[in-house]
Amino acid sequence: MFTTEDLLTIERKGITLKDIETHLKFFSTGFPPLDIAGPAVPGKGIVQLDGQQQEELIKRYNEWNGSRIKFVPASGAASRMFKDLFEARDLLEKDRNAVLPDVLNNFFERLPEFAFYPILSGLKEFDPKDRYGILSLILERNGLNYASMPKGMIPFHKSSEGPRTPFEEHLVEAALTSAQPEGTVKLHFTVSEEHLDLFIGLWQKVQKEYEELFQTTFIISFSTQSPSTDTLAADMDNRPFRDQGGSLVFRPAGHGALLDNLNTLEEDMVIIRNIDNVVPRGSLGPVIHWRKVLAGYLLSCRRKVYKYIGELKNNADPICLKEIAGFLESNFGITHPPMEGEEFRSYLFSKLNRPVRVCGMVPATGEPGGGPFRVVDRDGSGSLQILESAQLQGKRYPSTHFNPVDIVCSFKAYDGTTYRLSQFRDDDTGFISQKSFLGRELKALELPGLWNGGMSRWNTAFVEVPLSTFNPVKTVMDLLRNVHNN
Repeated sequence: MFTTEDLLTIERKGITLKDIETHLKFFSTGFPPLDIAGPAVPGKGIVQLDGQQQEELIKRYNEWNGSRIKFVPASGAASRMFKDLFEARDLLEKDRNAVLPDVLNNFFERLPEFAFYPILSGLKEFDPKDRYGILSLILERNGLNYASMPKGMIPFHKSSEGPRTPFEEHLVEAALTSAQPEGTVKLHFTVSEEHLDLFIGLWQKVQKEYEELFQTTFIISFSTQSPSTDTLAADMDNRPFRDQGGSLVFRPAGHGALLDNLNTLEEDMVIIRNIDNVVPRGSLGPVIHWRKVLAGYLLSCRRKVYKYIGELKNNADPICLKEIAGFLESNFGITHPPMEGEEFRSYLFSKLNRPVRVCGMVPATGEPGGGPFRVVDRDGSGSLQILESAQLQGKRYPSTHFNPVDIVCSFKAYDGTTYRLSQFRDDDTGFISQKSFLGRELKALELPGLWNGGMSRWNTAFVEVPLSTFNPVKTVMDLLRNVHNN
């Protein structure tokens, strides 16, 4: 099946032949279905906190002296953000007087409101009456080249100092929510290798401004997705997909491939938030409040986890075992099959001895993406999981909440060591999607997602947070929402 050149290509990527065989097996057999007990809802998997509880958790976080860092997946390209503009440009290329959909007419009418407008209008080729020329300047290399830029580099917001990118807004948010006890602020961005120099260049350009603004030192680090996490593409008959020259085609395996990047961090607490979920500083109030609430909730959960592990190691009595089981169920949705004695003690220890994450969940509004669910695991126990729509086997559930990717987590074990995160991933929770390559259909394999299958065996708590904390920019028109355009 594989030529000598194929084997060299596989080796150069750092992938094993066993990995390739596993990829092809999943294409043929698919992934085993999940045993979904139902959506997590308030009172049954999702915690709702009253005002007093929120203030107590904020106080706990504010008084904590541990290390913390913000982890931002930032390799997403902006091309999908400009999908409507691509379609409009194609129409105008055929007919400069083509009638455009209302959303595009609105785009041109409100063009001066976008943060990038001063840059666009400053280009010598800019003609406010040439709709096709404007779109070309926004999208193509002879202009702003936004179609080829990472989303983190696109000017999202206006400020008195000039337009601000999502990268810069994450600096602001981190400075106000996750400064280290000694005052430094740490962030880690995962970026595409082709865009790494762009991010480094932007950071070098703005570093002095933001450090002076917040009277702090930012510690910024970057990493890229390893080629060894790429997956082999398959044709519609589940055979290795080859390009026109006969070479194997590989694809990035989704954000689940960032698990190794996450595992390089050494801090006690890691905050995970997507690159496009940012707001200007004036709208950060709810984000700051609830970030600290989630962090305090994590600290509360982790303290009890460490306490109960200590009691198990000191031979906790049956009453204590029952208390621990109750804690696991009430906090993490972990139920247990019938067992007792040493088997029960060992089971409780294995469930406690895991990374911990607290995930903010917003009320559902029809946004595409994953949500909180209760799942029956293979050992018969129950757990809380974030599932993507592709994992629901086409079924619809009466879900009340949505996953905005607002996660505060810790993968420090009770003994101070760092968990090896790959041990807590469920390799059977990836999914297969259909893509195209130069007009030919192919199947693409996505690894277990970073916050779904990649964290399947973490201890998970869901906490309701308000919609005001969730303001993603999925299309360019989202930038005209009031929260982004003030």
